[in-house]
Amino acid sequence: MLGASRDSLAAGQERLEVLLATKGVDPNGLGDDLFAVTALLAGNAGLRRAVTDPARPADAKATLVGRLLRSQISNDALDLVTGLVRGRWADPSDLVEAVDGLAVTSVLYSAEKADRLDSVEDELFRFARTVAADVSLRDAFAARTVGTERKAELVRKLLSTKVSPETQRLAVQAAVAPRGIRTEQALDRYLEAAAARRRQLVAEVVAASPLTEAQRERLSTALRRIYGRDIRINLDVDPEVLGGLRIQVGGELIDSTVLARLHGARRSLAG
Repeated sequence: MLGASRDSLAAGQERLEVLLATKGVDPNGLGDDLFAVTALLAGNAGLRRAVTDPARPADAKATLVGRLLRSQISNDALDLVTGLVRGRWADPSDLVEAVDGLAVTSVLYSAEKADRLDSVEDELFRFARTVAADVSLRDAFAARTVGTERKAELVRKLLSTKVSPETQRLAVQAAVAPRGIRTEQALDRYLEAAAARRRQLVAEVVAASPLTEAQRERLSTALRRIYGRDIRINLDVDPEVLGGLRIQVGGELIDSTVLARLHGARRSLAG
């Protein structure tokens, strides 16, 4: 992706991470909705051009998306997609890639929260190698082979209960909607996304009120300098901390909340 598309994707990824860390959000349902939007955009060149046209006002593009999708997907998914179309895209296909990538992230997040991300990575790798080594499977999943549901059912039959639900969801997506590449290549892309997510450090942050995007970016930059790696922020809002932040990265805790300072002051007075 070129500069404008990269910036719009980064903004979308930031919004997605905030949403995924929100209580009550179903990451798998969100992923399914975003995959459905991916299919819609991939199959409609006119729509892709309409929602990425730089000459068209952002509000008009958002209104078009809302009119088309409001009754089809969740409000959370719609907010994400609306935010994406308000951005600038160097090429219409970049928007399709962005929505697809956010869908994959949502599914991987579900695996991560359930402590299955390592398993998903291993299972995707083994299935990708199985498909690559079997000519009959490659033919069954080929773009020229008709029958989307037949392909999905074949994946479910092959994997059955042997793998994590997230692995099966991604494997089905790779088989039925590889979008111009072979199924095993789509699986390899998902593998790269899983590996990248696994390598990220996660900062569990507690604040008295939601952080703005600028505050999250400053915090991410500061933590990246400290740890030398990308840091993903999971934010929990707790008004009882009064102010400041409590940050936990792995076994390290940084507590600069007002509540912590008050407790410290009480201990000093008691001593």
